Amino acid sequence: MREVDLDAFAAAWAEGALVLDVREPEEYRAGHVPGARLAPLSILAAAAGEVSKDRPVYVICASGNRSQWAAERLAAVGADAVSVAGGTSGWARTGRPLVTGSAPGAA
Repeated sequence: MREVDLDAFAAAWAEGALVLDVREPEEYRAGHVPGARLAPLSILAAAAGEVSKDRPVYVICASGNRSQWAAERLAAVGADAVSVAGGTSGWARTGRPLVTGSAPGAA
């Protein structure tokens, strides 16, 4: 399973990377990376079939633990999944933008 730091993720995000947030809906609504799609771990198996296999998908959670697990599962079904070390907490701590509110839709 691959993992990237926040700087590498920020560069990919700026170029339009596909971002999958595996936190729970209430966590997502409280603040998420702009453009991130919500796919909580509880529905990850169902969402996995909808994840593009043509480009990397950056998997993010609060700190990087759940995203590692999720990225491993997605990679097992053929996705080019990359876990984001530091997660949304690290993203916010470094002053990067967050949006609040409802999910734009599952992956």
